[in-house]
Amino acid sequence: MNAPAPALILDAVSKEFAQRRSLFGRPAAPVRAVDTVSFVVNPGETLGLVGESGCGKSTLARMILRMTRPTTGHVLVEGKRVDALLPSEVLAYRRQIQMIFQDPYASLNPRIRAGDLIGEPMAIHGLARGAELETRVADLAAQVGLSAAMLGRYPHEFSGGQRQRIAIARALAVSPRIIVADEPVSALDVSVRAQVLNLMADLQTSRGLSYVFISHDIGTVAYLSHRVAVMYLGAIVEIGPARDVLRRPRHPYTRLLLEAVPVAHPRLRVRRREVLPGEVPNGVGLGAGCRFAPRCPMAQERCRVEAPTPRAIDGTRLVACHFAEDTPDLPKGLAA
Repeated sequence: MNAPAPALILDAVSKEFAQRRSLFGRPAAPVRAVDTVSFVVNPGETLGLVGESGCGKSTLARMILRMTRPTTGHVLVEGKRVDALLPSEVLAYRRQIQMIFQDPYASLNPRIRAGDLIGEPMAIHGLARGAELETRVADLAAQVGLSAAMLGRYPHEFSGGQRQRIAIARALAVSPRIIVADEPVSALDVSVRAQVLNLMADLQTSRGLSYVFISHDIGTVAYLSHRVAVMYLGAIVEIGPARDVLRRPRHPYTRLLLEAVPVAHPRLRVRRREVLPGEVPNGVGLGAGCRFAPRCPMAQERCRVEAPTPRAIDGTRLVACHFAEDTPDLPKGLAA
């Protein structure tokens, strides 16, 4: 039996942003926000995308959604190149892929009632009108845990978790196959996050959804993701099954990210932990070597002159590191 075709493919996608000219009119070097990123998301799969702020995760999401065009490379959704779509095909493409934003209050129009927010995408795409639209809105609201009595309220009358449920229902209104979730629970109280994550997991199972789940919270990514891609300075440095990447990282950056996760157990808290030094550079004028070398505790001379290419490790993942096999395991109890 043939395997199903990938839902989403990124093929060597890069994005550069031009800068203003310098004081003397000289052209400034562009900022390379995303650098030759490739991965596949299969039907019904969640790919978690993690990394520090400023590493290019949101830029990557905008290219997937066709909000920003890649400088080089291609995004393919169900086999079709997103950048090559005709104007008449864009609306149909919007039905295939939707987004859940970080801040549910900022992403909802405060002047529109909840029921109209959920029903608006169906009206735009001509999927339902009148009584049928009302019925489908009520059904969607019930699926995300909202009662029909709530649909006449405005966004400010809901809690943060309820607003994010409205945003999820709105994303589901056009029956997409892929959802890009950009930090969907980071603005919510800790007590509400698990409820929203469980809801997303249930909807994935019942609807066969594919998720690109973007977050800097490794614990959240570990809970929902089947595979994890670790991004640093615009590039994927490690990608593989979530269990392997988060329990036995092979890239030094992945390991240091996991070391930074807070630990509740008092015996583990007293251990001296490695700290990720410095901050993510701005992506201008990258040298010839490994982009992580200036912050890497394992860096050697080879790292400073030769950029590593992703290679297979343990038969389950790709790692862009010359010395991936030498990366020490996490101390017991720190795996996500």
